[in-house]
Amino acid sequence: MGRIYWRDLGLATGSFLAVTYVFCVAYDLVFHQQMYEVWLKLLPGFTWITVQSFVLGLLEVFAYGVYFGLVFAPLYNFFAMASEKHNAHRSVT
Repeated sequence: MGRIYWRDLGLATGSFLAVTYVFCVAYDLVFHQQMYEVWLKLLPGFTWITVQSFVLGLLEVFAYGVYFGLVFAPLYNFFAMASEKHNAHRSVT
């Protein structure tokens, strides 16, 4: 099993969240939804809607994605390595 690198996972997840954020804000603006209330709770400093607030939200969701990669990848690698060792030990006996 291959290792997961936190930087690759973090950049991919951060980019995914940033694109999703842009789509959600655009959807909110076009269809006059109330989704922005969720952003107000999840993103510190976010207000509806100014350019500065939009950029801040974009940076924050990207940072959340990088944080996910930073935490998830080492945990995955640890448990995958432990599982490989356990399986290798089982096959020897």
